[in-house]
Amino acid sequence: YLVDQIAIIKPRIICALGRVSAHWLLQTNEPLGALRNAENSYHGTPVLVTYHPAALLRNPNLKRGAWEDFKKLREIISDD
Repeated sequence: YLVDQIAIIKPRIICALGRVSAHWLLQTNEPLGALRNAENSYHGTPVLVTYHPAALLRNPNLKRGAWEDFKKLREIISDD
């Protein structure tokens, strides 16, 4: 279902929230930290990987990194 939705919508960028979604989209077992700092794509669509919201609730120290990721996402979107 998700694959079909992505094909229909043709997003400019995908934001993968958490390790599970990033691993599924990118078909990799790389650690989340490595994926966050890499340029990723799903069938040609850029994928920005960041922490899952539940992880931020469990570990507030991750919020700074997530904030930086979302600023990067905003920058990418506003460039288009």
